[in-house]
Amino acid sequence: MWGAVARRGGGWRGLAAGRPPPAAWSQVVSEAEKIVGYPTSFMSLRCLLSDELSNIAMQVRKLVGTRHPLLDTARGFVYDSRNNLQMRGLVVLLISKAAGPSTADLSFQHNMVSGIYSSQRSLAEITELIHTAFLVHRGIVNIGELKSCDGPLKDMQFGNKMAVLSGDFLLANACTSLAQLQNTKVVELISSAIGDLVQGIYYENSRLSEENCLTDDIGISTWKEQVFLSHSALLAKSCQAAMELAKHSAEMQDMAFQYGKHMSMSHKLHSDLQPFVKESSNDTVVFSLNSAPAVLHQEFLGREAWIKQIKEEKGELKYLGKKCLRDAIGAGRAVPAALELCRHHGARALAALERFPPSEARAALANIVGAASGRS
Repeated sequence: MWGAVARRGGGWRGLAAGRPPPAAWSQVVSEAEKIVGYPTSFMSLRCLLSDELSNIAMQVRKLVGTRHPLLDTARGFVYDSRNNLQMRGLVVLLISKAAGPSTADLSFQHNMVSGIYSSQRSLAEITELIHTAFLVHRGIVNIGELKSCDGPLKDMQFGNKMAVLSGDFLLANACTSLAQLQNTKVVELISSAIGDLVQGIYYENSRLSEENCLTDDIGISTWKEQVFLSHSALLAKSCQAAMELAKHSAEMQDMAFQYGKHMSMSHKLHSDLQPFVKESSNDTVVFSLNSAPAVLHQEFLGREAWIKQIKEEKGELKYLGKKCLRDAIGAGRAVPAALELCRHHGARALAALERFPPSEARAALANIVGAASGRS
């Protein structure tokens, strides 16, 4: 399927032929965790082992046998082989260590462990709690769209209540810890990141309602703005907040922000590319109409031609998961353009790192860019 495209793309396919193997990603994470002092997979252990969450975990067991998304989220906390759940906190710790103490704060170096302030470690935990809370909240399903195979209605309603309450509990813990940092600028930064997440998820949900009809008429610039809100803002602002806690300059804070922003954008683009660069003989390939390749394909093709292309095939959008539409998108300019955009954001993340002094932590951050975005 990809032979002709690979020839036209000048060999791009080899670079993005799939996610890095789980072993390669795990190695990058393992090496980075040694640098920051402890495994970030246990970062929120105090909260996750609390009586309240233990109670929630027992209640979630009632959903076994249903298709409620909260079950998949819960499994991900335990079985996520790529450790994506801990990536944000790990990045915050690494960039804290890479920057080191500022000249304005040398008197407080005794508060550092493995080159990281205790307040920065708390910030990393807060970042993870916020991310996890929103993952849990995303497990709320539209009761009106359920099918009999999803599970009994009362169980799905119960799952929605659990998703709301447990997500709120995690978010409340994060906000309490945030206030204890006693830094108004950091509180402002992380609060605005929470607002960005809410706005980004609102955009996502409003577009999901369109997927049974046609994708929104948005260009790649609008797509980038919306993806920043839902996927990049939390990490970017947490990295900036870590610099603020160490009293680093405005320039250093901006470089940390740029790294977090562009690394996560590159990671999202790489994720969106996977259905289009993986060889598959299956008829059904799941991908979003609002993924970067689909948005770029629509932009290159034109709105009217895009609608016509869909209607000419089968006339039903359940067809959009089929292999033939994936082939149509893959045969055009969209996939090479999305890959180039992925490379661009990865390169900008690496460029931001150049302002940090050479160190193991900086090298680990560069390795994370490579592993998260599929760069070789």
